[in-house]
Amino acid sequence: MPDPRSIFHLNIRRRILLGMLLSVLAVGLIGTVSYHSLAQIERKMGFIEVIDDLGNTILEIRRYEKNYMLYEHEEDYQASREYAGKARGILVKLEGNAAEFGLAQEHSALKRALTMYENLSEKLEPGRPQISPADGDKLRDTGKQMVDLSQMLVAHERARMLTIVQSLKRQLFLSVLAFLGLGGGFLLVLGQKTIAALKSIEEATREVARGGFAPLAAPDTDDEVSRVMDAFNHMTAELKKRQDQLVREKKLSSIGVLTSGVAHQLNNPLNNISTSCQILMEEGGEADPAFAAKLLKNIDGEVARARDIVKGLLEFSRAKEFERKPTKLAEVVARSARLVSSQVPAGVELVQRVPEDLLLAMDAQRMQEVFINLFINALQAIKGGAGRIEVEARRETDSGQAVITVSDTGEGIAPEDATRIFDPFFTTKEVGKGTGLGLSIVFGIVEQHQGEICVESEPGCGARFVIRLPLGAETGQAVEKGFA
Repeated sequence: MPDPRSIFHLNIRRRILLGMLLSVLAVGLIGTVSYHSLAQIERKMGFIEVIDDLGNTILEIRRYEKNYMLYEHEEDYQASREYAGKARGILVKLEGNAAEFGLAQEHSALKRALTMYENLSEKLEPGRPQISPADGDKLRDTGKQMVDLSQMLVAHERARMLTIVQSLKRQLFLSVLAFLGLGGGFLLVLGQKTIAALKSIEEATREVARGGFAPLAAPDTDDEVSRVMDAFNHMTAELKKRQDQLVREKKLSSIGVLTSGVAHQLNNPLNNISTSCQILMEEGGEADPAFAAKLLKNIDGEVARARDIVKGLLEFSRAKEFERKPTKLAEVVARSARLVSSQVPAGVELVQRVPEDLLLAMDAQRMQEVFINLFINALQAIKGGAGRIEVEARRETDSGQAVITVSDTGEGIAPEDATRIFDPFFTTKEVGKGTGLGLSIVFGIVEQHQGEICVESEPGCGARFVIRLPLGAETGQAVEKGFA
């Protein structure tokens, strides 16, 4: 025996076909029942019309009988006899229907009363002795009995017809309820997973547009929805793979830009080291010990300086798992500024106003990537070789957040672009000069830190990026222990 729950595992096409089949069967059943009831009503109405004719005929018999009893006109007697014959013909016509409608007993009683009435009315025939008072009373009683029986038949059949009409109304009402229930059940079966799944796909597409690639939980069914969701998951996985590849390429591109600057930065300490070494070599063993010690100390300092420059680049380029730990924000900003310092034109000032004691739970490498991207964007927005980039940070105790702003005096952002600036692959730069991933990466990293980022800008008035990161009481305690 098939499992009733298997209906939930039908594909959408079969569910729709099943729903249509059930609807057709339901409409057919309702139509059959309604047709049967209407056919009964039609037969009842025809029967009642004939009984009405019979009742009117009996009334005519009584009218002519009374006229004859009062005025003794022979034509009244003949008319009464003619109507009696007509009534008998109607009774013969009703015999089959009376048996069908369960009125055979009443029909027989009316037939007997008519026969008795005809026998008694023969005594009124002109030329015969006057009818006795007893027979006259019996004739009138029999006539009244016929009228009562015909009216009773009419009333009985009208009551039966009203019962059928009320039954039909109930059937139609219950049929409508059943049809609505069937329709609701069909929608439930069709929509329980189908519509919910389509809603999930709709929300997932919005999430993809925002840069998220979370897979959908595909139902364990072999239907169109399951296949669409599987295909969607495959598509998002492929998109994530391609985006990760582009992000890596973007990072490599940034490393390439930074490397050229680092080479320039390394040139100064290497020149100083080379100069100090040459002096020591020229002096040979005749150099003043104090002077030689000073030169060696200078060499050691320049080596440390070069090591810090290389270390900063290595930390930026190293791939590692996301890990938040108490970190001084000022150090992250300063390290980012050093890495882009070679890209800063002589007329552009990069100002840092970050409290030294502001400590946040963050992944230093990724937050460094945030500031590097924002700095590079700001530098690209400043035209003419003169401008200003400011980094400010403050605590906002009411909201429990640290508010970090990166502002520049560049060209600014158009209002229609500001709403899409963090979308993946969106860029206002010329083709080949930007991937549109820099600010998308910034947005994703800030979200990873449970923070928020927005942009405030007007064309020609520069741009101001506002980052909000949680402070957290437990972060402060951990930081105090880590940096005491």
